[in-house]
Amino acid sequence: MTCAWRQLLVSAGKAEYKKQPPLPRGRDRQPCSLEVSTMKLFTVLVFCSLVLGASGLLSFLGEAARGTWDMLRAYNDMREANYIGADKYFHARGNYDAAKRGPGGAWAAKVISDARENVQRFTDRFSFGGSGRGAEDSRADQAANEWGRSGRDPNHFRPHGLPDKY
Repeated sequence: MTCAWRQLLVSAGKAEYKKQPPLPRGRDRQPCSLEVSTMKLFTVLVFCSLVLGASGLLSFLGEAARGTWDMLRAYNDMREANYIGADKYFHARGNYDAAKRGPGGAWAAKVISDARENVQRFTDRFSFGGSGRGAEDSRADQAANEWGRSGRDPNHFRPHGLPDKY
């Protein structure tokens, strides 16, 4: 039922109108309690869902940013180490460190790893001689990426003689 000047009453299939006194004006006005409580409840629910959704999104984005940083650090360490056979270890370590950050970090690690492999596959088609990697090496890199993202120890791929710094 609404708090209107005229209220529609339905009785025995026919509509009758009942005249109600005018509503008070100003501060003395008491709106219909059902309408106000429903509207307040709806507003609170919408506000809470926005706040919780935004905090979840911000958390995810923060994890993704830190995961991206972990991937970049592993890449820079790989370049600095310049150690033959350590490629899979650094793939696994970067993905492992990023995935430890949470779902955002795991997502960033997957996106970066897939993009890196796809770009190399694409550029190999247009370069003479390619990078020398081949499809088998790309699959092995992706296996190392998945190994690290799944939380397994990246030292499984660590080559003998790689300095302890890494």
